[in-house]
Amino acid sequence: MKVTIHQPQFLPWLGYLDKIDQADLFIVLATVQFKKNEWQNRNRIRTATGWQWVTVPVLQHFGQRIDDVRINSTAAWRTQHLRALDMHYARAPYRDRYLPELCDLYERSWVKLFDLNLAVILWLLNAYGITTPVRCASEWTVREEPTDRLVDLCRAVGATQYLTGPGAEGYMDTPRLEASGVRLEMQAFQHPTYRQTYEPFEPNLSAIDLLLMQGPEALATLRQARPAQKTMTAA
Repeated sequence: MKVTIHQPQFLPWLGYLDKIDQADLFIVLATVQFKKNEWQNRNRIRTATGWQWVTVPVLQHFGQRIDDVRINSTAAWRTQHLRALDMHYARAPYRDRYLPELCDLYERSWVKLFDLNLAVILWLLNAYGITTPVRCASEWTVREEPTDRLVDLCRAVGATQYLTGPGAEGYMDTPRLEASGVRLEMQAFQHPTYRQTYEPFEPNLSAIDLLLMQGPEALATLRQARPAQKTMTAA
């Protein structure tokens, strides 16, 4: 079984969904430290001038775990996000099919960032038609060191392959992981090019962009751009 593990992102990009789509199981890792100014509480959407951030304001302190981070309820982030989405995707072919569903998510009373992110991820997977099961790392007691944690999670679910994104060498002891019986596979993501609401094409946006433009065909576009994966071997 092939598993992939990742921190919960807000309105994640296509590479995130591509990795989940290739796996037999996706484990959401929210028991690690929240990283400010990354992708856990923000992402990018298309605008007439390029792109802009949509950010969920949070109340957090250094060292806090992702699943403990609270949303700043005093900020008008919901209104700002929905106004931006409504304006910049007004001419998107599948706007009326998907934006009302996303609006329903926004209108819920969210307290913690993790709960919002997980709901948005599950909604995106369903909208794309990605059927990979999703579980949370908090279901198991695992060690804290990054490679030990991966080994423990893989063993807990019976995984024989671990699909990772680029940069794994920076936090993972590959020989030790593979010595545990888990083969490491590197994602070779190739971003698809497609018509957007504005020109020229802008890559690396939230996956909502392709969904609103292509609807039921979005997953096929994502998969057609996929090159062969690379299996990493221990040194």
